[in-house]
Amino acid sequence: MQVRPFDRSEHVYHSEEFVELVKDAIRFFNGTPVHKIPLTERFTGAGVYAIYYTGNNAIYAPYAQANRLEYKNPIYVGKAVPKGWRQSRTSHDSKVLSTELYSRIREHSRNIEKVDSLDIRDFSCRFVIFEAEGSDMIGTIEAALIKLNQPLWNSALDGFGNHTPGKGRFNQAKSDWDVIHPGREWADKCLGTPRSEAVILERVMKHLSIMGN
Repeated sequence: MQVRPFDRSEHVYHSEEFVELVKDAIRFFNGTPVHKIPLTERFTGAGVYAIYYTGNNAIYAPYAQANRLEYKNPIYVGKAVPKGWRQSRTSHDSKVLSTELYSRIREHSRNIEKVDSLDIRDFSCRFVIFEAEGSDMIGTIEAALIKLNQPLWNSALDGFGNHTPGKGRFNQAKSDWDVIHPGREWADKCLGTPRSEAVILERVMKHLSIMGN
């Protein structure tokens, strides 16, 4: 085989069809019904979700103001993938019905309920279920929604989506989210030195100032 000189343009992939597919999925996502959390109806499937805040916590006033009329500014965006997804063991033809998306949103509800500075009644969500070959879109749509909305709990106040560290991994610092919203038992076991509340709130205010522009 003849060795050719390097030409970067020969390695760049672009598809207008893919761009339009992502836009279509986001349009569909934004048109789905909004539900209060915790969810009361159990359902099957994996997919992408967003959480919205409409309460009275002064830190999140811009989100509450924006979402009281129309749910358009998620404070957090996440995904729930099918079992075996990360190891590419998921079969699109699987007949197993699982509840990854429902369970993930329920997990977030329990975390919110553990902190005194937040009221679960102030939170709602919307979500899209991706099935069969569509499940390959989950990571892409989550990333697109985060890029589009820049949700606070995905960026300037990170840690809301964290899970309990595995055994022997508590040397890490408590997340920024857990500093501002203490209450998760496992977070209090983290031995590392977290950022100060003042530094975290400065980052949050900077993020919110950009959001308001």
